[in-house]
Amino acid sequence: MNRAWAGLEKAPDGSFKNKLYGLGLRLLSRVKPSEIFLKSISKEVTKVEVIYPSSLNARLVRRRLRHIAVRGFVIHKRYFYGSVSLLPITSAFAVLPLPNIPFFWILFRTYSHWRALKGSERLLRLLSDCSGKRNSSVVAENGSKSSHDSSENGTHNSLGPPWVLQPSKELENLLQHGDAHDGVNKCIVSNICKTFDLNTMDVLKYRDSM
Repeated sequence: MNRAWAGLEKAPDGSFKNKLYGLGLRLLSRVKPSEIFLKSISKEVTKVEVIYPSSLNARLVRRRLRHIAVRGFVIHKRYFYGSVSLLPITSAFAVLPLPNIPFFWILFRTYSHWRALKGSERLLRLLSDCSGKRNSSVVAENGSKSSHDSSENGTHNSLGPPWVLQPSKELENLLQHGDAHDGVNKCIVSNICKTFDLNTMDVLKYRDSM
């Protein structure tokens, strides 16, 4: 599939394959950033580090992260089974003398929802320690760590806390330049992305989807 997509990308301007490639880009641009985020959480991920404005409460940040994981699990599980049910229907278009675009799109969305579903499960597992321990670490502005462990013996997990919450005064200062009416504008988003090495387009798309 990747090879076929690369072939469409290299197609001459104005050709059918080039138009098909443009259609694919427009469809991909509609994928929500939250899905891209969840897809990036593989089973190899063992720790989540969150940088947030220093004015926010760490418990609120952790609760928001859990909400993203739970909501992602519910949504992508539903869409995964929905996409799977559409595969037999779209495969019937193979009899037509044209590329079976609906089938390949549904196939891609099925795989994408499956990865986002697995990412949600992994994130939930990190946030909710199934062994009965709940470890977290909050990094203070001076770099010192404050760890919390509610295990029975009060000892820390040898693997370290599954998530690290790091308040950032720098991020707080960047956000304070926003207008009360316009919120976080494109210029501020761009500065934040440069500072924390983020994809500006993904962040802007996530901001606009809220």
